Amino acid sequence: MRGFLASSIGVATAAALALPLALPTTALATPSMGSAPVTPAGSTQSLPLVPVGPAAARSPGVPGMSTSPRLPDTRGLAARGVDTFSLVGVVWDDAGTQLHGRVQVRTRSAATADWSGWQDVETHNSEHGSDPDTSERGSGRVRGSTAPLWVGESDGVEVRVQAEREGRSEGGKLPTGLRIELVDPGSSGRAATDGKNGTSQPVDDKGEMILLPGMTMEMAQSSSANLPMAPLGADEIAPLDKADSTADAILADGSLEAAARPYIGPRPGIVTRKGWGADESLREKAFVYTNTVKAAFVHHTASGNNYACKDAPAVLRSLYRYHVVSSGWRDIGYNFAVDKCGTVYEGRAGGVAKPVLGAHTMGFNTDSMGIAVIGTFASAAPPKAAVDAVARLTAWKLGLFGADPRAKTTLRSGGGNLYAKGSNVRLNVISGHRDGFATECPGRRLYGQLPPTRVTSAKLQGRP
Repeated sequence: MRGFLASSIGVATAAALALPLALPTTALATPSMGSAPVTPAGSTQSLPLVPVGPAAARSPGVPGMSTSPRLPDTRGLAARGVDTFSLVGVVWDDAGTQLHGRVQVRTRSAATADWSGWQDVETHNSEHGSDPDTSERGSGRVRGSTAPLWVGESDGVEVRVQAEREGRSEGGKLPTGLRIELVDPGSSGRAATDGKNGTSQPVDDKGEMILLPGMTMEMAQSSSANLPMAPLGADEIAPLDKADSTADAILADGSLEAAARPYIGPRPGIVTRKGWGADESLREKAFVYTNTVKAAFVHHTASGNNYACKDAPAVLRSLYRYHVVSSGWRDIGYNFAVDKCGTVYEGRAGGVAKPVLGAHTMGFNTDSMGIAVIGTFASAAPPKAAVDAVARLTAWKLGLFGADPRAKTTLRSGGGNLYAKGSNVRLNVISGHRDGFATECPGRRLYGQLPPTRVTSAKLQGRP
């Protein structure tokens, strides 16, 4: 064991000495091969929603919408053709204002030209995002937003948003600045390099970062945060056996004492941001870290289950663009995502082994991580592969910081609708989003899987 620890420490220490903690602009050389950077061609169409007139002037057949002449505040968009998109959501001006009402959309398939039926969009999304009084929350860019809905490649849309009634005769009001966001995920944006192998030579003889062909500075910064677990430009971080996890723990907190932690699960394979095609030019450039990882909050994206596993990277690119461009966040909110087939994806940039500050559980983003299972699990059961992946991921990441998945921990609230700011709250180390905020997330069916997930995660750590 002593010999193994020495070799692990040597690997981690050598990596720390070879690489700077940050990549200043002056340390980045231009690509030696002169290739143009590859940028994913995603886009966002933002269309204002306008007042909807009396029932006689509206398209009929919107389920659940009032047809009374004395309507609650109702806004929408008549059926129309638009540029191709795959994900929709509604945003409004004030992030502190709730949308009390119903949002429904129908879309036209780009492949068949058929219109879908009306679909509900989850309106209660304010429980996601950065904590109050943080720089991310106070940037001036953050908007109120619904959950996003994945609809597949579409080229037509119709929208209706109706406020809840207030009393028997007066209609409720909707937030100001309502807009429908139509997100095209674009391509993966991968450069023509060996993405799995990447390169183990990130610096030249002057200590300057060498960018791979097609790699931007932002891509290099994001990728280098995972060195030496994966080489620069890698699409994937390879899985590791439990016995090889010690170096990851040292990378996680920068201390040699991490080598003594006995309960670290095997590292799962993780698709990097480059692997799923994150457009690194969208996010804010700096990485923000918290002190440790004491808890994992499990979420669902509430974006629907109508996607194939091969489309999961496109769904993730859409979620990322919706969080940053439409909602005004600094980066995607979740630290990790898991698709229905159990593939794990890197979320917010900064390094998968490190305590990156996310924007997933308002009030409890500090000293925690957020894992989002892509889909909606209020009534649909989460796939076993996804639940198993959550157990593997938490066994590894929580283990790096010495956390027992079966235990409870104390987090200080940053402010929310369940716990006052500054209060100390006792929570499960593996919690659902609803444990920290009054919300349906992660859906009743996924939430019900958390007790056995805690047990499985602890077993993977090797705990008795």
